[in-house]
Amino acid sequence: MANAIENVVVVGASGNLGREVVQELLKAGFTVTAFSREDSTANFPSNVKSRKVNYQSVESLTSALEGQDAVVSTIATVAVGGQTQLVDACIAAKVKRFIPSEFGINTRIVNNTAIGNILQGKIKTLDYIIGMSKENSWFTWTGISSGIFFDWGLKHGTVGFNKDAKIAVIYDSGTERVQASNLTFIGRAIASVLSHPDKTANQYFSIASFNPSQNEILEIVEAETGEKWKVKHASTAEQEKIGLEKLSKGDYSAFSNLLRRHIYADGAGHAVKGEDSANGLLGLEEEDLVATVKEWLRS
Repeated sequence: MANAIENVVVVGASGNLGREVVQELLKAGFTVTAFSREDSTANFPSNVKSRKVNYQSVESLTSALEGQDAVVSTIATVAVGGQTQLVDACIAAKVKRFIPSEFGINTRIVNNTAIGNILQGKIKTLDYIIGMSKENSWFTWTGISSGIFFDWGLKHGTVGFNKDAKIAVIYDSGTERVQASNLTFIGRAIASVLSHPDKTANQYFSIASFNPSQNEILEIVEAETGEKWKVKHASTAEQEKIGLEKLSKGDYSAFSNLLRRHIYADGAGHAVKGEDSANGLLGLEEEDLVATVKEWLRS
């Protein structure tokens, strides 16, 4: 197939998501190159090529991208605005596919909102990519919204469950279903996108390992530990108030507060199921929520 993708660059390959993406791409048979900053000390597996680049130099990036078919960016939200030079270099090097760091909530539906203001780097970058694709028909893109990083969030306490203290923070009624994906699941989604370049070109997909409610997770942890957990109830309206106050002071840690409002508020409606989910198109099966939670409890 003329549009086949074989050689893939991963930007941010040493990060939490990037490491999993690299492994899933390797499993799918891609030749993977990891880009890192010139001053980076990151190490990569022996079957992964690595290149140190100057992300501020389109010339440096263009040279490093010669012969590559696709770029997957997994850089952190705080750095996403810096992807423009990478896009320009992809155009210069004739890279066929760019997957920007969209992983997380769907940024296409949050413009002109408080949380959207924080995510302007992502929003403007994808707008720029779409524009470049229209000007260069051979250059394509795919956006992937994964919802919250579920297994990572359990481990790092951002999902609201503390297994050591056996405390759960439940926002509003706790019944709202939330788009959530495990890191390896996101990696498999990316591998599937690149394995099917024609049917995934110039599209924005939403995926999910599952769409659990907070109460559902609480039920699982109590069943698996054989104990009742202490539940602290919290208000997403209060989280939004705190977030807006922080934002007014230029404090972008407001993102966590505004995210809780965005995903946990009763009636938020951001679960991804049925025709809204690209799982089927990408050949992905929903994962086992209980198994994921049990693995976290054992770790």
